[in-house]
Amino acid sequence: MNIILVGMPGSGKTTVARELKKVTGFRVVDTDALIVERHGEINEIFRKLGEKTFRDYESEIIAEVCKSSGAIISTGGGSVLREENARLMKNCGKIVYLRASVETILKRTATDNSRPLLAGEKRKNIERLLSAREEIYSGCADIAVDTDGLSPKEIASKITELLK
Repeated sequence: MNIILVGMPGSGKTTVARELKKVTGFRVVDTDALIVERHGEINEIFRKLGEKTFRDYESEIIAEVCKSSGAIISTGGGSVLREENARLMKNCGKIVYLRASVETILKRTATDNSRPLLAGEKRKNIERLLSAREEIYSGCADIAVDTDGLSPKEIASKITELLK
């Protein structure tokens, strides 16, 4: 079994994955980090090759990591936008939606300029993305955890409790 973290950019997926590793002993797989390792910086991929190419890379990585188990998989914010990705993830583990408010996401991404879909008018882009994705995240998740006001350790504890 795998634990797959989905949610908006800034919802805490990468940080919570590291905390979950301490609790479960599972290895951590970060799909965005694998894309960067193999194909270069995400901003550059978006700029030079476009979002479709980035999503293709993301789908390849998800298909690959879903072949094994015993991992905490931290996904990119848009990973579940393709039905095939959501289906693969559903079949290879438990999907956990890390839910965060616009305010929390804004706070967590305030100094982060590495997220191309949040560039520019950050609040407006977060609101737009959250509105478009909320139903998708909720629809594919086995469980959802509200992250507002919680530490990564508290979130990891809630996840392990809910997955028992």
